[in-house]
Amino acid sequence: MSFIKLSLLSIFFLFSSSCQSTQKKKSKTENQEPAQEVTKLSQEELEAFETAYFASGCFWCVEAIFESVKGVKEVISGYAGGTEENPTYQQVGGGMTSHAEAVEVYYDPKVITFTQLVQVFFGSHDPTTLNRQGPDRGTQYRSIAFYKNENEKEIIEAYIGALEDQNVYNGDPITTEVKPLTKFWPAEDYHQDYEKNHPNNSYITNVSIPRLNRFKKNFGDFLKKETH
Repeated sequence: MSFIKLSLLSIFFLFSSSCQSTQKKKSKTENQEPAQEVTKLSQEELEAFETAYFASGCFWCVEAIFESVKGVKEVISGYAGGTEENPTYQQVGGGMTSHAEAVEVYYDPKVITFTQLVQVFFGSHDPTTLNRQGPDRGTQYRSIAFYKNENEKEIIEAYIGALEDQNVYNGDPITTEVKPLTKFWPAEDYHQDYEKNHPNNSYITNVSIPRLNRFKKNFGDFLKKETH
């Protein structure tokens, strides 16, 4: 994957809607949206796969991006990186906790590697904007690459070093935190598969889908066949 391609994804447009505000004010059209049928693997089936954890802005966007990647079996939206027990969306979204919106990625390492998932992570958001991603501002939207062991930590740090050596972000410092995964808290059910189930939501149409399309344009080799 060319580092030049990554630099194309470092500019994000600001929109009037945000990940937090759209959930509080649903239009009648959004409330009437039919939920798409989504095939889910059981927890027992998921245990056969590896997991990876990332935070890079609104989890509605991040979930959709990783769901499009080949070898990824399931993506769960949730909260990580903080210390509070049982965080809620209202607490995290309101900046009342030390958590960030994050995703839990179940993947088949025979199809996609952890290194490639790290590429997906950096290639699908701007890691130089501190505590902000697109229109969403606050520590709950900060960039974090989590690791479960020393090998994953080394992979993340080596990749950041390569990005810096190649000056992908034109001298802007990478603000991504590299943190051990201590606890992942799944978000409320209505946040799961949010983009699929709320295609007419203003945030989804103005922010999430364009962000996904930018990723798909630059990472075609990483996509599932049905998402091309």
